[in-house]
Amino acid sequence: ILITGVTNWLIKPFTMFAIAWFFFFVLFKSLISAELADQYLAGAVLLGAAPCTAMVFVWSHLTKGDAAYTLVQVALNDLIILVAYVPIVGLLLGIGGIAIPWDTLFLSVVLFVVVPLLAGMLTRIYVVKRRGIDYFNNIFIQKFNNITVGGLLLTLIILFSFQGDTILQNPLHILLIAIPLIIQTVLIFFVAYGWAKVWKLPHDVAAPAGMIGASNFFELAVAVAISLFGMESGAALATTVGVLVEVPVMLMLVRIANNTRRWFPQPAA
Repeated sequence: ILITGVTNWLIKPFTMFAIAWFFFFVLFKSLISAELADQYLAGAVLLGAAPCTAMVFVWSHLTKGDAAYTLVQVALNDLIILVAYVPIVGLLLGIGGIAIPWDTLFLSVVLFVVVPLLAGMLTRIYVVKRRGIDYFNNIFIQKFNNITVGGLLLTLIILFSFQGDTILQNPLHILLIAIPLIIQTVLIFFVAYGWAKVWKLPHDVAAPAGMIGASNFFELAVAVAISLFGMESGAALATTVGVLVEVPVMLMLVRIANNTRRWFPQPAA
């Protein structure tokens, strides 16, 4: 818990800011305008300040991670997001000289985190009370699987339709945005995974610890980027690129974690 907590909230947002700033304002300075660099940096910060709370269950399962540990850490992140996301994003964007309306940022977190969280809790209480826990887990939840995936795909389609001109005029920018995001993801994975190895934690804890730190709550990042900067903004494009690169990069990290299982203490037979 300490490893993922420190990695997610005291390391990851700040390394994301530093890496993105270095690439967008130094290495890629001649390729990206200052205005777009600000937008891309904002999108990267929105991604880096929001640790994953959904897909990480998939990555944990693929590495045979401890399901209980994964659930506890995700639940903890959900609670921390409520109080830490707004000040961290505001601080980092302020350092980058990017002005944002604080009330819009706060309202975005309320709408996209607090409201769904409360709705989920109340729905669970109601359904379990009326139909039982087995119905809730095995039937009710399953009905929403396709809706969740469909909603994400529809969001991406809408985003890319609005970003079409930008992508066609600057296809190189997709690659330029992806490079720091990929470096950040790999770096944070090895920070948490390596830390777990130093502490000699079992692999079924070390692997999900690395995955939780590396992956992002991209649904929140995309929603906040649109709320703050607009559908056609560079920030929205940066968060969308984050969605596209996350799955292949995380699958690569899953493979690395599975191939290095022998580095960690083996459970007693």
